[in-house]
Amino acid sequence: MLDQAMQTQLKTYLANLREPIELVASLGEDEKSAQTRELLTEIAALHDMVSAHFDGTDQRKPSFVIRRASDAEKWVRFAGLPMGHEFTSLVLALLWAGGHPPKVDADLLEQVRGLEGDFAFEMYFSLSCHNCPDVVQALTLMALENPRITATLIEGGAYQDEVDAREVMAVPATFLNGEPFYNGKLELAEILSRLDSNADAKAAEKLAAKDPFEVLVIGGGPAGATSAIYTARKGFRTGIAAERFGGQLHDTLGIENLPGTPYTEGPKLAGDLERHVGEYDIDLMNLARAIELVPAKQAGGLHEVKLANGASLKARSLILSTGARWRNLGVPGEADYRNKGVAYCPHCDGPLFKGKRIAVIGGGNSGVEAAIDLAKIVGHVTLIEYDDKLRADAVLQAKLNSMDNVAIITGGQTTEITGADGKVNGLIVKDRKTAEERKIELEGVFIQIGLVPNTEWLQDSGLELSKHGEIVTDGEGRTNLPGVFGAGDVTTVSYKQIVVAMGEGSRAGLSAFDYLIRTEPAEDIAQAA
Repeated sequence: MLDQAMQTQLKTYLANLREPIELVASLGEDEKSAQTRELLTEIAALHDMVSAHFDGTDQRKPSFVIRRASDAEKWVRFAGLPMGHEFTSLVLALLWAGGHPPKVDADLLEQVRGLEGDFAFEMYFSLSCHNCPDVVQALTLMALENPRITATLIEGGAYQDEVDAREVMAVPATFLNGEPFYNGKLELAEILSRLDSNADAKAAEKLAAKDPFEVLVIGGGPAGATSAIYTARKGFRTGIAAERFGGQLHDTLGIENLPGTPYTEGPKLAGDLERHVGEYDIDLMNLARAIELVPAKQAGGLHEVKLANGASLKARSLILSTGARWRNLGVPGEADYRNKGVAYCPHCDGPLFKGKRIAVIGGGNSGVEAAIDLAKIVGHVTLIEYDDKLRADAVLQAKLNSMDNVAIITGGQTTEITGADGKVNGLIVKDRKTAEERKIELEGVFIQIGLVPNTEWLQDSGLELSKHGEIVTDGEGRTNLPGVFGAGDVTTVSYKQIVVAMGEGSRAGLSAFDYLIRTEPAEDIAQAA
């Protein structure tokens, strides 16, 4: 199961084990069970503190438990093979069970250990999902730190009947004590906030105690991270408040146009950015959602940003880089069948539609790329583009046209997504020339029609926004408010690209530096008067 390079890498990691661990498998006679036996045997052979047993009696076969030999009450179970994007999750589970300390905020660990109640988590993932590892790893950590928490992590492709029976049509999908808990990516702090009623209050108290920043960046995507690095290097006290550090990178798989990096993946780049930010004295406040901006009353004064958890942060200068999100179609049925056939991430949810009929809405690069990727998994793809022709790059169109299980509709307007028994069963598309409508029967709809800037929280702030809701900036990244700058996809910048966002972030950071050195703090002005 593990090639030589993976075995060498895993052996290096297992050298960090402090206590013996046990792998206990429940196996059947199928091929997946044989592969599971092979995997666990190989792992056990790499370190004398790892033992593999094949006498488990769990109903899910194949599955295996990872537990500390001295504390069998703390365990995590993998049902299916945690390979692909989940191999890192497997490695971390082995290390944490073996006593290697997790790199997690100490306060969060104490919250996990202090949770009262019994929590049995089941979570479904796909091996191609780049959002799933965060949930897998958070639940793994919780189960290995608190004996009243269990986590069973299920590879959906290995348990298709179970996936169908529970109507799982989007991953990550998490159940708690047998009931749906959440569909989508969740980090450890977010899970705790849903379980611990005091979590938000604790976080707010911690944030409210912070002194004002010289530079506060709102948003942690490529633009925000770059801005913070630039201002921190200039010696200014810098903070980042991000609802989700990494932003849209977590929803982006292959990246092939970042100069100097022939290929990377969004979550990896997000991790690289976080490590780079960590090299500087930057206060990173993740899971901090801004809900209101109160601008300074005079140049040099303190801007205030209010957060959803009740805290407020203040700063002499702000860089707004809150990015954008998937645009909704806004047609009947879209909201009703979200995660029940309506999806936005082809890489995460595509494997759940293996062999089925799906549609992709959108003929730009994102839509055509999604259709190409999905056509390799699903039974049939219908691509629907509102315009009279596709807008994607020629090389992508050529690839799409070469696939024999793809149909392309141009000049088509999707007017409704239909369903029955809680699941999508089709959509209605209108010919924009003839106004003729027809229904296409299918099981899934992937919507890829562009982005919407995250600026709703700025509507009453006095900040100038474009007719599309973007932050209006000049050539230096300045807004109409002194000391407030914008960067990245949330602004009126022409091209929404990672490399452009990074460039805009550096420009906003340098402009904030220029503003700070030329503007005397308002408090000092008042004292001098």
